[in-house]
Amino acid sequence: MKQLSLYLIVIIFFYSCSEHKETEQEISTSYSFEVIDSLDLKVLGNPLIIDVSPKADRFAFYDYANEEFIITDNTGEIISRFSKKGDTPDSYGFPIEFPSFVNENQLALVGMKGVFIYDLEGNMIKKLSHPESMGGAAFMTFSGKGIETVSLQGKRYLLSKSIRTRDTYPGEQRFYDNFRAIELIDIDEEKFIEIVPFEQGSQFLDGNGYFESDYTPALEATDEKLYIALGAEQRLNVYDLSSEGAKLDTIVMLNIPDFGKLPITSRAEFSKGSITVKGDTPAIRNIHIVDGKILIQYYGGIPEDKMKELEALWNSGNEEESERLYDQVESEVIQGILILDQNTFEVVGNLEFPKNFNKSGFASGGGFLWMEKAPNEEAEEDFLRIYKVKLVKK
Repeated sequence: MKQLSLYLIVIIFFYSCSEHKETEQEISTSYSFEVIDSLDLKVLGNPLIIDVSPKADRFAFYDYANEEFIITDNTGEIISRFSKKGDTPDSYGFPIEFPSFVNENQLALVGMKGVFIYDLEGNMIKKLSHPESMGGAAFMTFSGKGIETVSLQGKRYLLSKSIRTRDTYPGEQRFYDNFRAIELIDIDEEKFIEIVPFEQGSQFLDGNGYFESDYTPALEATDEKLYIALGAEQRLNVYDLSSEGAKLDTIVMLNIPDFGKLPITSRAEFSKGSITVKGDTPAIRNIHIVDGKILIQYYGGIPEDKMKELEALWNSGNEEESERLYDQVESEVIQGILILDQNTFEVVGNLEFPKNFNKSGFASGGGFLWMEKAPNEEAEEDFLRIYKVKLVKK
């Protein structure tokens, strides 16, 4: 992977109510990751970490090989495991978002069949129907990314990616005018409120067409505030949350080093009912808040010209060489974590993933980050190691 300079010139803009403040500053990467401890999930399969409970007493994993969820304690010992395959009343169907802990004893999960609350044994506690019928959905998986929970006026709410069609599609202007990224879900009242439009000045209002992966939200909510970025757009929107919805408070414009640009796509290329996601384009993939710092995980993207070369090679029938070159090009993509101060939004660091760590993402909980050890490419392992990591100032 390319090495980033320890000193970065970062241009950051703040928009808050009527204020417009612009600052240019030289930022030293004065933070680092420190491994405090680790736990091993001993299981044959292909698991990834999906969430950590608020007190970091429980960990949730998903095992692709066995299509099941695994719950462990903070030592890695398995407490329970369950699967919802098949056509049963408590089956969520095709997954739309991985689960999150509602509290220490319950998980919330979104699937094609609705929003489900389960206990840690997999027993369904509650099912909420989607606010409108589903036409289709796409699902990209990253470690540590799923539905979010937030406490508002003492009640627990869910924050989930909105999948309403609104009787339109990305080939129409109406799609962009009516777009909302998130559903604020009142679990008790079974009430859905759609929030977070493409705000004024958004690149997604420029008249071009965009795929779902271009604007897939990355978010974190705490203290009745929502911090959200939409895919490849280099800006962090901060909202005040309440039981009635969300009010935009601050826009932080970012300039992430080596962050690519989306290819221009005409709206004429889109058709109703079709959903496309791309894993090679630039995106802010997740957001975590730990110890007063906002951690923005980003993927710089594969250049458009490189992807065209790889696609041409694949279409020529040389699939094996195309895959080999893709792995090589993908390994050179800049992936990292931009660090902002939660109060001032000042950029205080930009870190690469530690060596031999999984770059697809990580979870947070209990004031720590929980990062996966990268898989061994030479030998199959019967465990997944999770590192307990602290962000420390040098």
